[in-house]
Amino acid sequence: MSRTRQYLFTKFQPLLRVALIGALAFSLILDSGAALAARSGGRMGGSSFRSRPAPTRPYSSPNRGYGGGPVYPGGGFGFPFLIPFFGFGGGFGGLFSILVFIAIANFLVKSFRGAGRNEDGELGGYSDQGYDNPTVSLNSLNIGLLAEARDLQPELDQIARTANTGSPEGLSLMLQETSLALTRHPEYWAYASAETQQTRLQSAEAQFNRLTLAERSKLTAETLSNVNRQLKEAQTLTADTSTQALVTQDAPGEYIVVTLIVASQGKLALPKVNSPQDLRQALNQLGSVSSDRLLALEVLWQPQAAGDTLTSEDLVGAYPNLKLL
Repeated sequence: MSRTRQYLFTKFQPLLRVALIGALAFSLILDSGAALAARSGGRMGGSSFRSRPAPTRPYSSPNRGYGGGPVYPGGGFGFPFLIPFFGFGGGFGGLFSILVFIAIANFLVKSFRGAGRNEDGELGGYSDQGYDNPTVSLNSLNIGLLAEARDLQPELDQIARTANTGSPEGLSLMLQETSLALTRHPEYWAYASAETQQTRLQSAEAQFNRLTLAERSKLTAETLSNVNRQLKEAQTLTADTSTQALVTQDAPGEYIVVTLIVASQGKLALPKVNSPQDLRQALNQLGSVSSDRLLALEVLWQPQAAGDTLTSEDLVGAYPNLKLL
């Protein structure tokens, strides 16, 4: 009998090895699928940088006489009363009068050049208003939520599927709905961070794109996306319910992260977020940005797949600036 068992074991040993290798490969595939699902993400937003022209400076008379007086022909630079006194047309002529006149002309030339520059010293706008290149505020807000806030994930999914991301009015409504959804879950707020920077309209789009790309790079896959009226949804990570059950059971997930990046015309500075009160104020500030000031918006959240969350190690590695509330 022992010879029979030994014969069978020797005969089927290659098959047993193949079965063992197959089982190991299958477990690795499941683990990689779980890891991919754990890095899924959603994205929604849009931009109106190209479609919205910059405000033009108001018309003003090119003659800027001091004291509001008229400009007399032949007087030069709006100062007819100086010319006779210094000898141009009668009076005290001489080298001293010529030097004084040159000094006055140099002062006027510098004044006119300065009037054609904005606050950053760039040509094309008044120095005190900058009509041709107005100020743009770029605000980025990251919120780390406890994994118990799973009701927020389908709510964000619904906003992404139905939002009109192709108009400033639609983007403004999307920002309001997202801010409101986050405000409704203060009991799940765990971490947050806010950053504010101000730039000019001519360079705002490039800076906004850099911020967006930095946040998008933290997602392995954008499983739901609605940007500039382009709705895309991947079904591969959510179609298999058995895979979802495996991820929910085995993955040590603990957090959900939502990121808002807002570009708005004018000066808007978010507070330093060190408490739940600061976070509520920041959400209210972003949610109140009107459509006529909103230039671009990006909302990202991960994970997006149902039952999928981030581990604490993933949270610290991807968002080192988050502060405990």
